Amino acid sequence: MRTSILGLSAIAILISATPALAQDETGASPITISGSVGLVSDYRFRGFSQTGKDPAVQGGITVTSDTGLYAGTWASSLNLPGSDLGSEIDLFAGYSTKVAEGVTVDAGLLYYLYPKHKSVTGPIDTDFFEPYINVTGEIGPLTLKVGANYAWDQSALGKESALYLHAEPSVGLPGTPLSFNGHIGYAKSDSFLGGVDGKVWDWSIGATASYRMLTFGVSYVDTDEPSVINGSDAGVVFSLTASF
Repeated sequence: MRTSILGLSAIAILISATPALAQDETGASPITISGSVGLVSDYRFRGFSQTGKDPAVQGGITVTSDTGLYAGTWASSLNLPGSDLGSEIDLFAGYSTKVAEGVTVDAGLLYYLYPKHKSVTGPIDTDFFEPYINVTGEIGPLTLKVGANYAWDQSALGKESALYLHAEPSVGLPGTPLSFNGHIGYAKSDSFLGGVDGKVWDWSIGATASYRMLTFGVSYVDTDEPSVINGSDAGVVFSLTASF
């Protein structure tokens, strides 16, 4: 499962490529396609390892219209203890618009899909929907994104709802390929998304360095869950992403 459409663990910076299709009178296409493929040392979803702290291969593609509408998919390999899920595929669609100078609002719907639907005890309900809204503000090299994800009660969540609030500040160093980023999130749910007591804090801090299509990232990730919960303890995550 992802932290957001652009998962923090992937540190994916998408670079747009315009196809030679659907061109308007000016010769510019109203459709933009962007994507990435990468390798992470540990796939973390809201602070929790989804791979038993092993590496994961990830990738995604997004199609964006100049109207602000977009849709895409993102996938990652998995290695969750006690399950045979194998992989996660996220489908998403939404709308993004600029509401003021340097301020963008983005809202949409995520669908978490696990093709195998299996645990050690047999088939299980795994797939669920999650609407989201994000507000991003930019001032010079500083960026702050805040958002909320809400999943209504669904079978995969044990008939429970789930709320996730998050904030991601970042700053790029002018004249360099370096950026520094942070994340803090709060989950509240009586499903597995809420941890052992129905609420979880997670946070991370990291940096990225870009060269042409490649981005290297490193981040320190942790949660406030007891260390006996598998994959909830602190860890350092490395990533290498190629964007197009």
